[in-house]
Amino acid sequence: MDHKALIATLPKDELARLNALSDAPGLRHLAGHSALIAGFGLWIAQGWPLWQLALVGQGIAICFLFTLEHEATHKTPFATAWLNEWVGRLAGFLILNPFEWFRYFHLAHHRHTNIPDKDPELLTGAKPATWPAYLTHVSGLPYWWGMARQTVTNALGRDPGDYVPERAHTRIRKEARIMLIGYALCILSLFMSPLLFWVWWLPCLLGQPVLRLYLLAEHGRCAFVANMLENTRTTFTNRLVRFLAWNMPYHVEHHSLPQVPFHQLPALHDHMKGHHRVTADGYARFTADYARNL
Repeated sequence: MDHKALIATLPKDELARLNALSDAPGLRHLAGHSALIAGFGLWIAQGWPLWQLALVGQGIAICFLFTLEHEATHKTPFATAWLNEWVGRLAGFLILNPFEWFRYFHLAHHRHTNIPDKDPELLTGAKPATWPAYLTHVSGLPYWWGMARQTVTNALGRDPGDYVPERAHTRIRKEARIMLIGYALCILSLFMSPLLFWVWWLPCLLGQPVLRLYLLAEHGRCAFVANMLENTRTTFTNRLVRFLAWNMPYHVEHHSLPQVPFHQLPALHDHMKGHHRVTADGYARFTADYARNL
């Protein structure tokens, strides 16, 4: 049975319940995630004891906004359309990932999940197979360089990628130019105060490796087939990681029904129990297994 056949077994009323959007769960989750970032930022800014450790916590909390931006491309965190759009844009700005462009990149990933020469995630080298490639990838440096280059490319009006329809080119160019102006203003602010460096930029450099390790588990070492039960991994983990990642460790579930909002993925998981082909018992075990087989 593939994922399509499995989803077809769900009663229509249950499917409708799973697909129902709501603002409240997303706003509560966003408030919690934002409070975490604000708390770490205050800790760092005040120089409280062990503030150096808070740099890493802050970086992880900010970098994992990627999972919120990712959800916003599906228009599922909130029922209110403009909330999805503007929260996604803000998250993308904070992690140098243009939201309008990423929407098309990510939809192409869903359309061609783990299919060589078609899935843009595979084309960007996101699944390293050797130790040098692995260490370079996990450092996060290729991400920052790639996103900076993509943002400048978009701003210059050059081809943003085959997966982006021509009708979206103007919108993507405008977004990139606004982002670059925003970053320029942030750089100018450093002449008055180094605060942004300590509560945003340096933490992001320290936190990005954790996000890279997390993302490897989603499809790394999965089959190059169209069946989401085989080309995607669900990772069993603790509540903190599920919170930071907006329930995306339930990744088989998300790829099987991407229109299901993050807060309904645990319920969808219950329906899919016994049908998962690829799972991992925690990110530490997955990382150890992945590294062992490089």
